[in-house]
Amino acid sequence: MKSIAIRDIKVFAHHGVTPEEKERGQEFLLDVDLVLDEDMARTDDLSATVDYAEVAGTVAGMATSSRYNLIETVASDIVDYLLSLDGVKEASVTVKKPDAPLPVEAGWVGVTVRREKRGSRASSEEGISH
Repeated sequence: MKSIAIRDIKVFAHHGVTPEEKERGQEFLLDVDLVLDEDMARTDDLSATVDYAEVAGTVAGMATSSRYNLIETVASDIVDYLLSLDGVKEASVTVKKPDAPLPVEAGWVGVTVRREKRGSRASSEEGISH
């Protein structure tokens, strides 16, 4: 199996359901995991694989260019983009919210969306990460 992992892409955005979150914004951390087709990167040529620098930049741009109520929607839209890339069989995105308004102290809350391309053996899985 060939895979790419990108951890803790930092972005500042205005996602959330409370008026304070929408107004002041906050930092989010994004984790990306890609499973590649086996024929990707058979040579030492960047054009023969997925460019993780391009992916990181696009993901950060997607997370900051629109405002969402739910981080579930942010993650889902990013996964859709990742699955549109040539050679990507499966994609997973975790959106972490370190400053989520909670009644207790927590390091972060997050949502993970994981999907395979249509026609793959598994359909989709979405869940909450802790």
